[in-house]
Amino acid sequence: MRRVSVRPGAPERRSFPRPPLWLNLLVLLLGIAGFLYARYDRERVSTKFAGVLAEEARTPADTARMKDELAKLALTRNDLQHELEGRMKFVASLKSEDFYLSIDSRSHRLRFYYGGTILREDDVAIGESKTINANGHTWTFIPLKGAFPVEAKIVDYAWRVPEWLDPARPTIADGLGKYVLFLPNGYVIHTPPSQASPLHGPKPGSYMVSEEALAAIWERIHKGTPVYIY
Repeated sequence: MRRVSVRPGAPERRSFPRPPLWLNLLVLLLGIAGFLYARYDRERVSTKFAGVLAEEARTPADTARMKDELAKLALTRNDLQHELEGRMKFVASLKSEDFYLSIDSRSHRLRFYYGGTILREDDVAIGESKTINANGHTWTFIPLKGAFPVEAKIVDYAWRVPEWLDPARPTIADGLGKYVLFLPNGYVIHTPPSQASPLHGPKPGSYMVSEEALAAIWERIHKGTPVYIY
């Protein structure tokens, strides 16, 4: 029999059990599935992108509609990472002890949280993805996704109408509704616009909830309150 000598003071060797074969196979299969799905999605988007370009070449007069299609493709290709970031930070925030908002764009729901507890839940309307050509300028709006802080909040906001809606740019009281939460890059969460507003519904790329919904949580929302949109 072979003797094994152990030096005094030597660290104890520990052996760890190998993971079972089925677990290794499961991890391998998940990795392959993820790779194949990403490859399929890239090919699908590229094919659709090429189709949109071909259609635009056949119908040059319909440029605005084609740009809307391209904007949607850009959302699929470029904002996927932002949506993933929003989801991951939202999940992490469930362990926090703070107030925050989440917008689930698939179920069209806005939720107001404290830690992992939903304090209020309401319907949310999503401003459409679109491209507007007016007065020699082009504006492209894509619904915001990701994790952002509230930059400001205003009651009875006097909204100066943007050029893409009215070249005269009048200022309309409650043009974005009574309550407005400002997010980065001009995006907002707002309540229904007043009758005097040229905007009928959510601002393109932004989010609209009922006046009652924002009024109920208004005092709990401040500059820096996290908003997770996915």
